[in-house]
Amino acid sequence: MRLCRFDDDRLGIVEGEYILDVTGALDVIPASTYPLPTHDPLIAHLDKVLGRIKTLLPDAPRKKLDQVKLLSPLANPGKLIAAPVNYLKHLEEARADSEIHNNSQVIEIQRIGLFLKATSSLIGAGEPVVVRHPDRRNDHEIELAIIIGKPGNNIRAAEAWDHIAAYTIGLDMTVRGPEERSLRKSIDTYSVLGPWMVTADEMGDASNLDFHLSVNGELRQKANTRDLVLDIPALIAYASSFYSLHPGDVIYTGTPEGVGPVKPGDVISVEFEKIGRMEVTVTSA
Repeated sequence: MRLCRFDDDRLGIVEGEYILDVTGALDVIPASTYPLPTHDPLIAHLDKVLGRIKTLLPDAPRKKLDQVKLLSPLANPGKLIAAPVNYLKHLEEARADSEIHNNSQVIEIQRIGLFLKATSSLIGAGEPVVVRHPDRRNDHEIELAIIIGKPGNNIRAAEAWDHIAAYTIGLDMTVRGPEERSLRKSIDTYSVLGPWMVTADEMGDASNLDFHLSVNGELRQKANTRDLVLDIPALIAYASSFYSLHPGDVIYTGTPEGVGPVKPGDVISVEFEKIGRMEVTVTSA
């Protein structure tokens, strides 16, 4: 299924150009009391929610996609984990461009590891990226984003696929500069997920997906997930060797070559095979 959040935290199923409102399925999620869970309750109870959705679909109200505001498909991820320089051509690009590396050594992902983005930076396709430091270069980075569905620690790569609930498109926006990656990539609105999430059973094999990004109609990035340095199982195994993974945690898998600057007024268009397409506007504060 393709699940989305829209408008006033409504839950929807995407079918073609329509959204079917199945918000009533959220009733199967148990109520939480303080202290609140450190995971996303929808993903933790996804099987029950999907079962309830099937009973609601025949009579679900419909809205056209262009009539709603798409939010991040996840409301409460515990962690946003990201993989730097996970495509070889982007590693070469980053090393060659001083505006990207800011006179710092660009180290291979196997040595530099992963990093975290603040969950407060998360938005959906219907919300704009707001440039925080207009005097500096602000870049787009398209990525496949994995949504963890089953908790785990020290997960073996051979078992990693079983821990995935869904997939979505990620935009890992970044401001260039001397600060640590986590700071420069955690600005409000600099973590985009959308336009919806595709459940793992519908996605099938995610290791050979074409994707591309354009800015104002100009093609900037085009690649395939088969070119990942650390593939999806390896990333999950690597992340879980440092962090306990919980339902709703997100892994941004890395971006290919072609990263470039955006400015207020630009429109970023991204498309992923088997997931879909979204447009994100860029504005000023």
